[in-house]
Amino acid sequence: MSVAVQPRWRRLPEERPAQILEAALEVFAERGVSAARLEDIGRRAGVSKATIYLYFPNKEALFREVIRATVVSQIEHGERDFERSSGSATDSYERHMRRYWAFIRSAEFAPIFRLIHAELAQYPDLARFYAEQVVSRGHRLIAAIIRRGIDQGEFREVDPLVAARMLSAPFVMHGIWCRHRDAFPWMENKTDDDVLEDLIRFNLDALCIQSAPPPAKRPRRTR
Repeated sequence: MSVAVQPRWRRLPEERPAQILEAALEVFAERGVSAARLEDIGRRAGVSKATIYLYFPNKEALFREVIRATVVSQIEHGERDFERSSGSATDSYERHMRRYWAFIRSAEFAPIFRLIHAELAQYPDLARFYAEQVVSRGHRLIAAIIRRGIDQGEFREVDPLVAARMLSAPFVMHGIWCRHRDAFPWMENKTDDDVLEDLIRFNLDALCIQSAPPPAKRPRRTR
């Protein structure tokens, strides 16, 4: 027997911040940060504008929390995973970039990417927040993995932060291209997983002192 979905406005009070953030991402994605109104977000979440103010002092603070709940939480998960890992840097790199690719391909990433590049010039404080908490923090995590690989003799001597920038940006662009693959003839016979394997192979060949072993074969999925 199917279970009825509980309406948003009947959720427990402790669930309200999460439901407000979920609604905020939807409204920001549809209207942009500038045009989004707290009234619209409240209506989408099934709460009043006054209720939003109980948790978030203004629209900018709400946007920061949306970023923390989506992108920053992914980075934090990667940091914890790396801190616990005791294997090779190559394994840590592959695991992190597969997780990064999954997020880039997720429904949450596309609207956030559009918002960041279309509107943050109007919000310098939010731009600085995103640059530090997302871009720089993500680069520092990749750089730490690369530094471990250098120290363990797996990776050649490079500037880890420069390498992190060079490695991460192509993942974002290829993720975007995969959403518009019909415009790119070279992607005609490649799945998203094929593109990911190309990226991992290319980057590991650039980093490793010896040629990296090929990534483990994964079941091929159709588009």
